[in-house]
Amino acid sequence: MELSSTSMEAGLPADEKRLGRSGATRPGPGIVHLGLGAFFRAFGAIYVDDAVRGSGGDWGIIGVSLQSPATRDRLAPQDFVYTTVTQNSDGGETFRKVEIVQDVLVAPENPEAVLAWMSDPAIRIVTLTVTEKGYCHDPATGNLNLDHPDIVHDLENTLPKSAPGFLVRALQWRRDAGLAPFTVLTCDNLPENGKLVRRAVLDLAGKVDPSLADWISAEGRFPSTMVDRITPATKPEDIERLAQKVGYRDEAPVMCEPFRQWVVEDDFVPAHGADARPDLAAAGVELVPDVTPYENMKLRMLNGTHSSLAYLGYLAGHETIAETVADPVFAGFVKRLWREEIMPSFTPPEGVELDAYADALFERYSNPSIRHRTWQIAMDGSQKLPQRILGTITDNLDAGRACPGLMLAVAGWMRYVGGIDEKGQPIEVKDPLAAQLRALSDSVETADRKVAALLSVRDIFSSRLADELASPVSRAYDLLAAHGARKAVGDIR
Repeated sequence: MELSSTSMEAGLPADEKRLGRSGATRPGPGIVHLGLGAFFRAFGAIYVDDAVRGSGGDWGIIGVSLQSPATRDRLAPQDFVYTTVTQNSDGGETFRKVEIVQDVLVAPENPEAVLAWMSDPAIRIVTLTVTEKGYCHDPATGNLNLDHPDIVHDLENTLPKSAPGFLVRALQWRRDAGLAPFTVLTCDNLPENGKLVRRAVLDLAGKVDPSLADWISAEGRFPSTMVDRITPATKPEDIERLAQKVGYRDEAPVMCEPFRQWVVEDDFVPAHGADARPDLAAAGVELVPDVTPYENMKLRMLNGTHSSLAYLGYLAGHETIAETVADPVFAGFVKRLWREEIMPSFTPPEGVELDAYADALFERYSNPSIRHRTWQIAMDGSQKLPQRILGTITDNLDAGRACPGLMLAVAGWMRYVGGIDEKGQPIEVKDPLAAQLRALSDSVETADRKVAALLSVRDIFSSRLADELASPVSRAYDLLAAHGARKAVGDIR
């Protein structure tokens, strides 16, 4: 396969230096990544870059944008090189030039080129960060949604649109060519994410060709992972500040916190032998036989409180997570959530002290340099809620433990998707179910009826959980409506 030309310089001032490659020998491609957004460029790509720097190997990354050409168009003029900007708690910044991405394809422009790369013998791993909604599944059950428009398209056409569709068709190409499959390594914040993507792939493959599903099941590998690094959205002023500090123009930098952690089940396609993966351990990746305890810890303690603070903090008028936890009412709320409602709900990984982990999370949340917007975290809540909050609530209910803070978080989400904030101003709700959720909220007047209407969405709430949440979430919604988010949070005991 040939890499695409990257000669574009449109819009670049004549006297401004453009970021480019250092001239060092490029590693050959070994990974295709679906969904090349800021998170993976600040996270997985850095670990792969570290592994190649330390141990060598052809593990260059071919990025794929499944929807928009924006990332490709920003990276192409600088030969797909970009800068990570680590934002330290003391206000200082650390810059790193990253050259591990070799090319970026835009799937809607040329899906066949994407499949060609994925089926190239050099590619041994396909990684993904496509967000919860990118797997085209039902969040409440984990099953592939066969009625999803992209899945309907992929069943009717050989050139796919969806992430599961690209995985299935590329694996079909490899099988038909007599090649071993690639390892599918998802990096999205979902419980048992490897099992989820495996189920989606096998469900779709079974509809395409049952013998293909059998081959993938026997030969393929889908290790689960736990990923952790906060990456705020890059703003135009970040690009200008970086240019002033480093002396070159980078149109696609990524912002990130100093902390990063990647836990991966060490289960890669055995047919590739010693070349099945980069030397991830040398780069600091924790390779483990079972990632589930790490997933539960991170999804519940970090992502669960992130979402809780996002909805309630936004309603209270706080723009960022750092600003939210600087409010003593919210600081007490999140510490109580960890101590009384989240930490009792799961068994921690061996050797991990949860109190220390909670303290470290609070320190990360408090970093004033990380402007992680509550609005950004609040996006796609219908997809995130089951994994981040509802699983914890279910385990607490099963154990007979009250969880009023998490009930308030669910009520906060319901107020948020209603589309009007506490000052009567509109909220720009970004969610695949936004229109449906707003219509349900607007269709009734009282708090208990709004709660009942939203609990009826089976894509999010099972019938059993909806029954159990009706009363406590209605009480929490009443508190929010009557007193506002800040007072409701402060009243949680």
